Amino acid sequence: MFIVHSDSVFKVDPNTPPDYNRGNPLLKLLNFLERAQLAAEREFYLTGEFQYLFPYDSLVLYRPQGNDANILDPTVQDNKTDFQKQNVKDFVSTDTFLIRGLATVGDWTGPFLRVSYRGGPDTKLSIAANHKLGEKIKLWIKVAGVATPALILVPYNPLSDRYEVEFWGYPGNDLRNQLDDKGRNALDRGELQVRNDLVHGSIADFNREALSERYILDVAPTNTMHPILPLHIELAWADFSEKIWDSQNGANYHYEFNMIVRGWDHFLGTGISSNPHGGIGFLEYRNLMSNYGRYSSKPELGRQLNSWNFNAFGNKNHGNGFERFFAVDYMDLHVLNSGCGIGLHRHRDNQEVFLMMDGQGFMVVGDWCKMPERERCFEIRTLQAGHFAMLKGGNLHALMNATDEQVSLFMFGGYD
Repeated sequence: MFIVHSDSVFKVDPNTPPDYNRGNPLLKLLNFLERAQLAAEREFYLTGEFQYLFPYDSLVLYRPQGNDANILDPTVQDNKTDFQKQNVKDFVSTDTFLIRGLATVGDWTGPFLRVSYRGGPDTKLSIAANHKLGEKIKLWIKVAGVATPALILVPYNPLSDRYEVEFWGYPGNDLRNQLDDKGRNALDRGELQVRNDLVHGSIADFNREALSERYILDVAPTNTMHPILPLHIELAWADFSEKIWDSQNGANYHYEFNMIVRGWDHFLGTGISSNPHGGIGFLEYRNLMSNYGRYSSKPELGRQLNSWNFNAFGNKNHGNGFERFFAVDYMDLHVLNSGCGIGLHRHRDNQEVFLMMDGQGFMVVGDWCKMPERERCFEIRTLQAGHFAMLKGGNLHALMNATDEQVSLFMFGGYD
């Protein structure tokens, strides 16, 4: 069940289409990504594995077109051919950003988690502290159910104008000797910390050779960069004295890396099939999504219907049941030139798949309203060739080609 939100709607003259080339929210979002800092130099990270969470408080959506322009309630915006009402005009970000990914030093490649808080005078914590935060603030955090026994000092980073801390799951005690000057300085400042209690696992946990005939949910379930399982993070911020808090009045903030990405490295199960369907030889398979067999109790291709949803047959007389299958209204091939982006938008009713065929792009997925278990966030990660992202009904989404080459994209799903 969705939680009520308080977004606003921007009225557009029915005879004047929106100017999407000015103040585009997709570019605003990617600007956050470009400005993000890391504890060490870029060569110590697998940059293609970065995943970003940019929480936001509210959205500004465009109104429907024409005669429907005064229908502001999304639950009754039933004109499926009016795409303007799906598009996002703007958003208001919050003070916290999160990044997770893979760091690499020596023979080790494993996960890191970076958490930061905006340093401006208009943050909730700064206002509550009468703008006297100082050079360090403190963080209470719980990662995948494991909480810190004491608050963590978070230093101010003048390069980003943010308070930032980065946790590595490095297993040894010689990290300083493995790093560059930037990384060693981050260690000295407390910006970079080895925290195997919070962040752990290795890229080797998911080596292809070790996964034959395996169910991926059973493999290294506590790995901070598990390719299928979501990562839930709960946190709260405090000033240095621990007397002033930004904690949603004690409820804390709840974030989740949970974009549904599947492909050669992200799958449910794997195995070998000899004489496939009575054929010759054998094949190696990756089970990406399924509604049958061992997966029938949690059919990922299905969706829970709400009263405002159209079902696959185009009506709302469905009793709010569960639709077990994925209905497809269209299949498209897209070529995105360099600098081209599919804008931030949502579909109220239908699911959709973005399959990257050639090239790579920044995939964005977000909740269009606050969910019971997490704050509203835009999640961004690199969609590689051979991988797809699946959007559930209501998910905000976008894709940006920030490379110098064209990308080829296959899309299928339903409108609105």
